[in-house]
Amino acid sequence: MSAAASATIGFDDVPVLASRFRLQWEPAQQAHVLLYPEGMVKLSNSAAEIVKRIDGAAPIGAIVADLESAFPGADLRSDVMEFLEIARERGWIGIETR
Repeated sequence: MSAAASATIGFDDVPVLASRFRLQWEPAQQAHVLLYPEGMVKLSNSAAEIVKRIDGAAPIGAIVADLESAFPGADLRSDVMEFLEIARERGWIGIETR
């Protein structure tokens, strides 16, 4: 793992969905999934809400703010950061440092 890949992500960093993945609602799974050539990853509802907001332009801070606006009263910062770290480790997303 490179130093950049092991560095902690920050609120100003921008997540980008890896090019081989596509977010899609899968009726048979009754869930959002990440499709890729070898298969798919079934996402939890909360994971799907995060991934829906990954557009390659919004920094993590804006994604957290949008989620907290959509789900009032929830402090989602640590949950979002934890998910994004896992998603990066699994190769679902990349991180652009700003």
